[in-house]
Amino acid sequence: MPYNEKLADRIREVLTDQKKVEEKTMFRGMCFMVNGKMCICVSGDEIMCRIDPEIYEEAIERDGCRAMVRNGKPIKGYIYVNEDNVKTKKNLDYWINLCLVYNKKAKPAKKRKPK
Repeated sequence: MPYNEKLADRIREVLTDQKKVEEKTMFRGMCFMVNGKMCICVSGDEIMCRIDPEIYEEAIERDGCRAMVRNGKPIKGYIYVNEDNVKTKKNLDYWINLCLVYNKKAKPAKKRKPK
């Protein structure tokens, strides 16, 4: 399933003030890397937010949210948010800001050795 280009454009617009933003194709969509770390992605008609695992339980209770699941288990710190719940700028800004706050303290992924 292709990712929602309009949603990606809205995220690009919010991230214009960030210094180091890079776009990468991941998770069947477009991921926005900030300071070399995955920050927020668009997958289908959802955004995938990388947030502080300490606020995960509170955040997952919000309308339109679901856990990112890997091998049958939810991954704390990663949440999918339905497009319907980020239609307003205020709601989209809320999720992007959560991602940016955590991005400052998140550790970058370890580089894989070439095969």
